[in-house]
Amino acid sequence: MHKNLVAAFTLAGCMTLAGCGGWAWSKSDVTVTGTTTISRGQELTDLKRALDEGAIGKRDYDKVRDRILRRD
Repeated sequence: MHKNLVAAFTLAGCMTLAGCGGWAWSKSDVTVTGTTTISRGQELTDLKRALDEGAIGKRDYDKVRDRILRRD
């Protein structure tokens, strides 16, 4: 009886974890819709902070900074 109870809880736990959308985590495409109200200045500030904190490298910083500045 004890083994059946343990097996039932184990199976229920696995089914719960499997239902958490694990397949969606592996998807590489993301679609974002809508508009943003973030100013160009805020984007540049956030980008600089990412560089200063080591989240991105200088090469990526320069590339994204140029894109932000070229946008209309």
